[in-house]
Amino acid sequence: MLSGMKNSRITKNSFLLFLPFLFFYFIYALIFYSNNNIGDESRFIFFAQNLVHGFYSPPYPHIVLTSGPGYPIILMPFIVLHLPKVYMVLINPVLHYFSIILLFKSLQKIVSFRKTIIFSFFWACYCVAYQNMNRVAYESFTIFLISLLIFFLIKAFDPSISIKTKKYIYLAGFTIGYIALTKVIFCYVLVLMFFGTFFLWIRNRNVINYRRTILMILIAFIIIVPYLIYTYNFTGRVFYLGNASDNLYWMSTPYEGEFGDWKGQLSTENTDNFNYNIPGAGDTLKAHHQKDYDEIYKLKGLEQDDALKKIAFNNIKSYPLKYAQNIFYNIGRIIFDYPFSYAIQQPKHLFVFIFNGIILTLTFLCLLPTFMKWQKVIFSIKFMLFFVLLYLAASSLISSETRMLATVVPILLFWIAFIVQKTIKIIGSDKNC
Repeated sequence: MLSGMKNSRITKNSFLLFLPFLFFYFIYALIFYSNNNIGDESRFIFFAQNLVHGFYSPPYPHIVLTSGPGYPIILMPFIVLHLPKVYMVLINPVLHYFSIILLFKSLQKIVSFRKTIIFSFFWACYCVAYQNMNRVAYESFTIFLISLLIFFLIKAFDPSISIKTKKYIYLAGFTIGYIALTKVIFCYVLVLMFFGTFFLWIRNRNVINYRRTILMILIAFIIIVPYLIYTYNFTGRVFYLGNASDNLYWMSTPYEGEFGDWKGQLSTENTDNFNYNIPGAGDTLKAHHQKDYDEIYKLKGLEQDDALKKIAFNNIKSYPLKYAQNIFYNIGRIIFDYPFSYAIQQPKHLFVFIFNGIILTLTFLCLLPTFMKWQKVIFSIKFMLFFVLLYLAASSLISSETRMLATVVPILLFWIAFIVQKTIKIIGSDKNC
């Protein structure tokens, strides 16, 4: 069947092959769309409006740098044209659709048609990535950038197209830089990757891929530097990426029954309803944290950020085992969206368990052949694996959710497909696929 599909007119055009998913995503986004601002929508629109008016953060002392400017820049045309919020939301289905196309075209470079179809359709059906498709949220945009990065990395490290390699190095570097502008946690990932690659290059200067990686990361930093200069001029602090330390504060909670998940700001959130909390949760949270927040709210901007960090680091220092426990729970939230403190169980977690359970199982199965045949793993995948590993490791240290994993699932699927291609035969022969 698949061998016949390979030669059909539709499958030769991946845009047509996955077009039904684009229609489905549009329907999904419109059905679950709300005119009310939900979650982080107000924040992204706020920053986009600021950019249109020639600035990003309000002036000192009311500095607000809770997000990188990557996604708000994309929203600027909608603000300029005074388009309704729904138009901002409807770019999400388009971006997710193109992420499928990019993954499909990347997989075609390294695996059989059969596996390209299987893994591309798995990604298209991966409903965990849909959860913010109906909102003004950066997940769909980041996923698109990650998929674009896969496409460029394959070409940047392909020795058979050395004449065009430099062009793809520049494109990959720009894409990495813009990913870091969108999710600033990747800035720390880039710093670690740069020093790690530089050390490897010093040890073996004959490996051309190390030089390509260093050049790629330097290009990424060129994209990031204007934002770092802006934050330095605003704050006087070097490599200051944002003031969103409440994530670290909640992650460091020392109280039993609290698992390190983010619970918002106690003075502005209805904590009995937030994250579907059980009745009475708000009283418990206020008993544990209201005293801290009463002091925090006396401060503004950087001073508030510093106070949150100070409390968080004191908690970690005083209760290291509880913080380690919270990291374990956090990994559970990243993979399975569970557990949440004082939260009512939600049926949607069943879908997360199914899809991420499949990915987790395949990940474990692919680890051994990856390490055993490390020298035969193409360099682009080695780059991606370290990129994802550092990102997930950093994400596990602050309050996170499964959408953090969903962002990099295309990379995991690409790696898994490669290992499956090299080590496992799917039922039937791939010769005619």
